Amino acid sequence: MSGRASTAAARPDVARRRIVSLAGASLVLLVTPLAQAARGPSVLAVRVWPSADYTRVTLESDAPMKYSFFTVKNPERLVVDLEEVELNGVLEGLSGKVAADDPNIRLLRTGRFKPGVVRLVMELKTEVAPQVFVLNPVGEYGHRLVLDVYPANPLDPLMALIEKKELQQLPLDEPPAVAEARPSADERKRAGKPVVDRLVTITLDPGHGGEDPGAIGRRGTYEKNVTLAVARRLKAKIDAEPNMRAVLTRDSDFFVPLAMRVQKARRVQSDLFVSIHADAFVRPDARGASVFVLSENGASSSAARWLANKENAADLIGGVNIGVKDPVLARTLLDLSQTATINDSLKLGKAVLGELGSVGTLHKPHVEQAGFAVLKAPDIPSILVETAFISNPEEERRLNDEAYQDKLAEAVLSGIRKYFKLNPPLAKSRLARLD
Repeated sequence: MSGRASTAAARPDVARRRIVSLAGASLVLLVTPLAQAARGPSVLAVRVWPSADYTRVTLESDAPMKYSFFTVKNPERLVVDLEEVELNGVLEGLSGKVAADDPNIRLLRTGRFKPGVVRLVMELKTEVAPQVFVLNPVGEYGHRLVLDVYPANPLDPLMALIEKKELQQLPLDEPPAVAEARPSADERKRAGKPVVDRLVTITLDPGHGGEDPGAIGRRGTYEKNVTLAVARRLKAKIDAEPNMRAVLTRDSDFFVPLAMRVQKARRVQSDLFVSIHADAFVRPDARGASVFVLSENGASSSAARWLANKENAADLIGGVNIGVKDPVLARTLLDLSQTATINDSLKLGKAVLGELGSVGTLHKPHVEQAGFAVLKAPDIPSILVETAFISNPEEERRLNDEAYQDKLAEAVLSGIRKYFKLNPPLAKSRLARLD
C-alpha cells in the first residue's frame, strides 16, 4: 500500500471578464452569485487516503452539499447521493483515484442518478462500518464531505503484535543454561546498561497526516512527511534493541484523531508514548528542538500554550466526526489524576532533551509543559518532541536530510535508554487493558 492520497482538483467555473464600465461591473456582481446558486455546489477536489485502519474519501466543494447514504450487501457497497451537485470532471474522474492495493475500497464510480442527483457508489473489499459527515471550512480547506470506511471487524492491535511475536515476555520455559548465561539485573546496572527484564512497548506517534499536513516550510516541506520519516527510523532502531518494540500510530499518510492516538497506545499497554513533530513560528529565525509534557496546572510559558493550542487544532483540520461518542475514551481523556505519570514524563523528557542537544540547537534548555491532548494517557509516560523549526529555512533543509533524520532518531533512542536505566519498567501482565 502506497499510503499516498489520490487527488483530483478543478477550479470553480468562474467567468473572467474585463470590466469596461460601472454598469458592466454591476451586472457581473448581480449575475454571478445567482448563477452559482442556480447550478448548486461544485466539487472542487477529491482526495483518497488509504490505510489498514480505515480509508477516507474527501469531497471538497465551494458550498455545503446535501447528501444521503445507505449500504448494500452482496456485494458490499456504500452509496451516497449528492443533491443539486453538478457532475463535473472531478467527480467523473473518481474511478481512477483508488489504488489497487487499497485495503478497503475496490473502486469508486459516479453518475447522474436522476435529475438533480449525482450518485456515488463505493464498491468495498470487506464489510465496513461507514461514517459520513461534513466539515466546515477551515484553513485552506472549503466545505468537505467526508466518507470514512472502517472495517466492520478490525484487527485488534494487541493481537496483531502477538501474531508478530512483538509483545511476548521473556520465555518462561527457556533452558536453564540460557537463563544462567543472561546477565543479572545487578550486572547490567554495573555495566551501565538499562535494566529491562521484559519486553517493553513504545508507541511512536508521527504528528499530523492525511488531510492535516501540519506546518509547511518555505520550501514546501510538509511536517506530516518529516514526522513519519523520523518515526520510521526510530521504530527500526527500537525494534533492534533487546526487549524493546515500537508501534506506530500511523504507518503511512492518513489522519488519526488525537484521542485515537492515545487509545492506540493504551490498547497495546504501551510503556512509553513519544509524539514526533516539527515546530513552526511566524518568524523564520526561530530554531532548535524542544520537548513537552502534559501540564495539569496551565502552560509553562505563553509559547507552550500557543503551541498546544495549535497542535490540539489538528482534529479541526484533519477532520473528526464529532457525532461519534466513545464514553470509555472520554473517561480516559478526562482522567487527570496522573501526577505520577507526569513526573515520569518529565524524567523521560529531560533524558531525551539532553540527547537532542548533542545533535543540534535546543530551543529551550528545559522541558516545557502544556495541555496537549495527545499526551493525556493517564497511565503512560508521554512526551511530545519538536525536532526542529520547519519554518526556519536552514532547519527545514536539515529535516529533509536522511542523515539528520537518523541522528534525531538515535538521539531519542539514547534518551529512552537513559530513562530506562534509571527507571526500570515494572512487571505487568501479558494482556493489555483493552478499556
